[in-house]
Amino acid sequence: MKNTATREKLIETGAELIGQHGYNATGINTVLKTCGVPKGSFYHYFSSKEEFGLAVIEQFSDIYDAQLAELLEDTSTPPLERLRRYFAAGREHMCNCNHTTGCLIGNLGQELSGQSDTFRDALDRVFQRWEQYFVGCLRSAQETGELSAALPAEALASFILSGWEGAILRAKTLKSVVPMEQFEAILFQQVLVPSP
Repeated sequence: MKNTATREKLIETGAELIGQHGYNATGINTVLKTCGVPKGSFYHYFSSKEEFGLAVIEQFSDIYDAQLAELLEDTSTPPLERLRRYFAAGREHMCNCNHTTGCLIGNLGQELSGQSDTFRDALDRVFQRWEQYFVGCLRSAQETGELSAALPAEALASFILSGWEGAILRAKTLKSVVPMEQFEAILFQQVLVPSP
């Protein structure tokens, strides 16, 4: 493995294990054993488990940012249809992982926000970036009259992200996408309504 490939493998394996077991329950030795990398290599790339955790957050959020951009900035599709596609992709992911992993950033937010200012700040920055993708999509819908402008796009974006993260948590708990479907149905029937 090349040096950068080793670092990427550590992060990728860490993200998978942390997604399944949580940050605190995922030991460095488990990550190393799973990806077959010697301990010295870990400390060549990361000075601590915290630095490793931040790298996992950064890489996951970069990948997810690209997915958000692809889904929510596709101007060939009407804005609210873009949102529907985003929710459909989320439900598909939840089914593919058998309702076990959910959202890595949401999971880490629940686990680590009370333990570490460093993690809390990093996770909040990710959520703020994600909200901006929703803001852009919702503003487009408001500009075309597809969505009422009665509520600011920023407030709607915050509501959607918070509600969707909660629906993902409930879906994991129930081992069912029903909470995600219910959130989406109410969102489109009652909140994301067209201009009168």
